[in-house]
Amino acid sequence: MSQKPTSTRLVPAERLSAITSLIAEGAVFDGNFHTSRDQGIKVDGQLKGNITFETGGTLHIGPTGVIENTCLEADYVFIEGKVIGQVIARKALEITGTATLIGDASYDELIDMHPRARVRGKIDYRGDIDSEPLPAPAAASGGSGDNNGDFSNNAY
Repeated sequence: MSQKPTSTRLVPAERLSAITSLIAEGAVFDGNFHTSRDQGIKVDGQLKGNITFETGGTLHIGPTGVIENTCLEADYVFIEGKVIGQVIARKALEITGTATLIGDASYDELIDMHPRARVRGKIDYRGDIDSEPLPAPAAASGGSGDNNGDFSNNAY
């Protein structure tokens, strides 16, 4: 795909730029997407069904994307649009300020929820809760990506 990848704070930009499958804005897809390969898909249209990457995988729900009645599973999940259903991110889950998630989300390693993100559901860490935290990642888009818990400069 030739379009410029969206800036992220957590999901690696090279993962987004390597996406080759697209459900375009205005398109409606009714069915399931399943693969055992480390691939990527971007949803700018509407999907009614599941997306499952057995291993690897990058899933980008663009700002106009809507996914309903679903279970989504991939290493990297980047949500800008609307998801109604369950989300499983094995490496990183990023929910932007334009995103709506109605349903439960679980992650194994990293999560980033931007200010103004709308979530109605449970967020569950599936990793070892007693292990040492992972070091803060380098920001995918050039910023530090780490506010060390200081949210005083964010506009809510």
